[in-house]
Parts: sequence; C-alpha cells; structure tokens
Amino acid sequence: MRTGFPIAQPGQRIGVLGGSFDPPHPGHVLISKVAMRKLRLDRVWWLVSPGNPLKAHGPAPLDDRLGAARRLVVDPRIVVTDLEARLALRKTADTIQALRALYPDVRFVWLMGSDNLVQFHRWDRWREIAAQVPMAVLARPGSRMAARYSVAATVLRRFRVAEDRAATLAGRHAPAWTLLNLPMSPLSSTKLRAGGT
Repeated sequence: MRTGFPIAQPGQRIGVLGGSFDPPHPGHVLISKVAMRKLRLDRVWWLVSPGNPLKAHGPAPLDDRLGAARRLVVDPRIVVTDLEARLALRKTADTIQALRALYPDVRFVWLMGSDNLVQFHRWDRWREIAAQVPMAVLARPGSRMAARYSVAATVLRRFRVAEDRAATLAGRHAPAWTLLNLPMSPLSSTKLRAGGT
C-alpha cells in the first residue's frame, strides 16, 4: 500500500464518508458511530475532499480541514484521510473505482446524508456509483421525507434494503441501499461556517 493511505485488512467492512468537512463537527462523528453499529462496520473512513464540484465556493484549505477532523476524532475506528487529494480525484465515481482497485478484498459501503440523496441524481455518473458500491443513507433534519421520494430513491427503489436488514448491506452486491434513522443532530458545516449552531 502506498505511504499515507489508510490500512485495511482483507474482508474488513469499511464505511466511506466523503465530504468537504468544512468544518468537521460532532454530527459527523455521530453518523459514523451509528453507521458502524447498524451496518456492523469495522471502520469508517472520512474522505476529506479537495473540493466539491457541486458547490460554488471552494472550502477552507485542505490541511486545515484535515487537522480539524483529526483533532475532533478520538475513536480509532474513524480514520481521517486525504486519499482523494493523493490520487488527484474530485468525483465520487472515480474515487469508488480507485478504492475498489486499491483494496479489492475490502467490503465498502458509501455513506451519505439524506440531504445528499435528495440531489444524488445531479452527481456525475450517479447510476455508476450506485452500481459499484452499497450505500447507506443517514437521515438528516429536514430531508428525510424528501430523500424517500427523491429521483434516485425512486429509480433505485427495488434495491432498497429494509433498515432491520442493514447489517447485511456490506455483504451485498451493488446496487443495494438502505435508509438509516438516527438521533437528529441540528449541526451542519454550512451553519457552523455562518456562525450558527
């Protein structure tokens, strides 16, 4: 494995939470821990992205966001990485393809908030993403119902796994996805950047 890349053992079940983490906050930790418990994951990797192609303004410098994320995380099962920057990738479809090539014996699950599922159909090659890796959608305030009726949820409806079967997700072949309910955290990076809570 290349220097600076996360270490994973064959057969491990790893959740991947991508995002700008601008800034990282306890809500990110909460969804990571819920995902580990409900999906029976060994680890969650936070992929701190170089930038989000869907956002008009760039995030804070990558080193600042990585440092803040590493200071926030105390659970050794949550790994903060700049893997996308190291691979010069910016799009999720390319990142997932690279992860599967670099770690062929790892069972990955893509983690996203329900707010992301609402606009998932706008992501580049979103159908390809869904076909490559199982996905767990974590409920966020204000978007749970919109996520259930989103374009992507409608298209992928027959591949949905009931929440009480979520622990099987990492072992399934894509496409497969589930919606996980969890305690609602009002925190968001957007509000924190704006000085709210």
